[in-house]
Amino acid sequence: MPLPRRCLQSYPRWSLHLRQLSTESIPSSSATSSPPPPSPPAPSRATRSRLIPAPRPSNSSRSQTHSRTSPHAQALPQLPHNFGANQLLSVPTTTRHLLESIVARFDAPIRYAFAYGSGVFEQDGYLSNTPNPPMLDFMFAVSHPSHWHSINLARNPSHYALHARLFGSDFISRMQEFGPGVWFNPYVTVNGVTIKYGVTSVDTLCTDLLTWRTLYLAGRMHKPLRIIKDDARVRLTQQVNLTSALRTALLTLPDRFSERALFERIAGISYGGDPRMLLPAENRGKVANIVGKQSAQFRELYRKLALGLPGVHWESAGREIEQDVEARTRVLHLRKLPEELSKRVDRYFEVRTTHLRLPAKEADESAYWKAVAGHERLGEVLTEEMKSIVRYPATVQTVKGLVSAGLGKSVRYGGGKIGKWWKGTRTEA
Repeated sequence: MPLPRRCLQSYPRWSLHLRQLSTESIPSSSATSSPPPPSPPAPSRATRSRLIPAPRPSNSSRSQTHSRTSPHAQALPQLPHNFGANQLLSVPTTTRHLLESIVARFDAPIRYAFAYGSGVFEQDGYLSNTPNPPMLDFMFAVSHPSHWHSINLARNPSHYALHARLFGSDFISRMQEFGPGVWFNPYVTVNGVTIKYGVTSVDTLCTDLLTWRTLYLAGRMHKPLRIIKDDARVRLTQQVNLTSALRTALLTLPDRFSERALFERIAGISYGGDPRMLLPAENRGKVANIVGKQSAQFRELYRKLALGLPGVHWESAGREIEQDVEARTRVLHLRKLPEELSKRVDRYFEVRTTHLRLPAKEADESAYWKAVAGHERLGEVLTEEMKSIVRYPATVQTVKGLVSAGLGKSVRYGGGKIGKWWKGTRTEA
């Protein structure tokens, strides 16, 4: 039976693009024909993940139907069982059970879910076994946000501010689309635990992971997180996102550097340009706090990926990392940066070709990119362009929080952030 035209047109584009960017490859069945979309697995014969501890798969029938019909979410071939194993970070058994039990309380279908932040992985500045533990942070990626909020409003109306309940799910989903495409419900109590959860669409999440359009979701996922519900499409695009963060960090670092320097450079990508870091709304030492207690998790995420990149030498944990900083090697990283960042870097250098004495791009594109890769200002330009990407969506999301959370919760949340800022300021002093 011939394949649908949509599948023939869309599948090769997704597959080839992702294989070029990721350091891991997915075997294809043929070089001359497109593979048929896989049939949804029968519930009674679901295979058990070999990864321990394994995240819960997303197996809702609505999610499977969407993946077959949406032009932006084509079915992927089955991933090898160990693909992206670096993403499955371990947490204590009690923490894992708690996180899974909280997500299980949501009746609306969730395709992909993860927990992140100081409530999941320890950070400097937070005491263990404190009577006031930090709020648990979750992110849910769903197929149809409006439908999801409609179900969740009916099941959990107290999670939403009064005006959001009055205006309904259409209003919520429209507001969600502004900026980075996330709706947050903070200070929600589930199973006796205070949580904050964000809702986004799978399409929005995967687009940001691949292109760094806003770096709001992609930046969060540069840092350690615990996957609770897994999805093959997200795992594949997340592997590209992690590799992109690693390539970008390498382009801003010298030929020799420490693990901590690499991890802080990666963790800081999403905070550069964030208005909360300029205002008294975030701990100024947050990046150092994250890396200080999570070096093992960062190493698990990035070391094997780094060993697959050209010119990188990372012999063992805790040792100094070396890289080849010749232009011929750096250009291999530069040409595989995410679309939004690559476009901005190109625009910066192309309009300054004469001033910076670069070869004309239209005359010899290969020579142009090699010259950019070896230019002394590249690291500075990358840093500034990433700040520019982050600034607008982060500002919109901060303002949007007043709408999604309501005045009371916003004041409470802002007060907590000011407290962290003050604590970080005193620590620096």
